[in-house]
Amino acid sequence: MIPATGQDKCYDASGREIPCAGTGQDGEFRSGLSARPRFRLEGELVRDLLTGLLWPKNASLFEFPMSWEAALSAIRRLNRERFLGFSDWRLPNRRELRTLVFFQAKNPVLPPGHPFEGVFHGWYWTSTTAAINPRYAWNVHFGGGRMFYSHKEDERMVWPVRGPFRLPATGQRTCYDASGREISCAGTGQDGELRVGIPWPEPRFEVRKEVVRDRLTGLWWTRRADLAGGLTTWEEAFEVVKALNRERYGGFSDWRLPNINELESLVDAEHHSPALPRDHPFLEVREFYWSSTTSFYDPLWAWALYLTKGAVGIGLKRGRHFHVWAVRNFSGVPARD
Repeated sequence: MIPATGQDKCYDASGREIPCAGTGQDGEFRSGLSARPRFRLEGELVRDLLTGLLWPKNASLFEFPMSWEAALSAIRRLNRERFLGFSDWRLPNRRELRTLVFFQAKNPVLPPGHPFEGVFHGWYWTSTTAAINPRYAWNVHFGGGRMFYSHKEDERMVWPVRGPFRLPATGQRTCYDASGREISCAGTGQDGELRVGIPWPEPRFEVRKEVVRDRLTGLWWTRRADLAGGLTTWEEAFEVVKALNRERYGGFSDWRLPNINELESLVDAEHHSPALPRDHPFLEVREFYWSSTTSFYDPLWAWALYLTKGAVGIGLKRGRHFHVWAVRNFSGVPARD
């Protein structure tokens, strides 16, 4: 249900590559969905065999960056003109665009051997508004892989997409104009109108004593979202998780530090502060969280989730910058409360 990051190597806090065995890093577990081959070229289209999405082979179709509203207008023009024979193009939502990011690459952050052309090593718009400030929308950086929000009047590149999305929807249900004013979604082409992806179950989360099952992704999370009781370094975060396993926290000994895609899967793009569903059951939710994924752009850094905003960024491994949350795959069921 969640794409693997593609990371297959491990690094210490000094950025040096090390053997993965026993590290608990993303490169050791390599959790998530993958597909080989990943892409199939279909004329001027590229089919993603993992997600089901179809992308233009030319990632610089419009040649120049444009504002967010101009981007949505450009997509409508493609549909009127039946670009490549189709009239169902859309601006990808934040989760769709992030599925292309491959975390063992840089400039661009795409899987090795990808068939795309003209990939700009900079920012691309998504159709998802930033709930924390609706004058802004989410964009993804294809040089390094970050996802942050930019003012809707800023200029970013545009990469259209079409087809069904086999992964979870973002949760966004509201639409906004460039001034941040809530508007009717009809005909906007925004994430809040299209809501592409697997719908969320109701309720999404199920509490079982000290653990929470995410019924959307199949992952289990500790109900406590601050396991160290404060900020840690990246290497300290792994030690916290090892201690959980020694004590069989919640009845399990297979906890791990989540990779960056697993952390991002918790985000509800409709909300902020935190960017979680309003009825989430988690305790001690904090602003920043370490992932187990190293930044390939600079291995001195690791990926982190900024949960207040829902952003994906990085932090220096040697600093006590972020909090620790743990995850596990489904492999047994603890007792109910």
